[in-house]
Amino acid sequence: QVQLVESGGGSVQAGGSLRLSCTASGVTYNSDYMGWFRQEPGKEREGVAAIHTGGYTYYADSVKGRFTISQDNAKNTLYLQMNSLKPEDTAMYYCAARFGTVWYPLRRNEYNFWGQGTQVTVSS
Repeated sequence: QVQLVESGGGSVQAGGSLRLSCTASGVTYNSDYMGWFRQEPGKEREGVAAIHTGGYTYYADSVKGRFTISQDNAKNTLYLQMNSLKPEDTAMYYCAARFGTVWYPLRRNEYNFWGQGTQVTVSS
């Protein structure tokens, strides 16, 4: 069983930065894809960024140029560096892992395992 634990959320003013981390345990090999998703109350969970184990990255248009996804396979840790944060980035952020191929790396239904989430709040 795979466990994913997010950390690094918090409150920040618009224009500020945060770095989220997601540590995976319970696995002996790397997942094929890992991703960050976010969800506001009453809204669908949306894909923010994803990364293939080979290093190829995918971003939602709303975060391109501001967010950077990366991974440290030796530490089984996924990161999301978030810069130039905006109030509309406020959401619960979730880490997810996929073992196997995907058609759309930013689609939530592609992922097998999820963390519990970490809250990000950006004030204006």
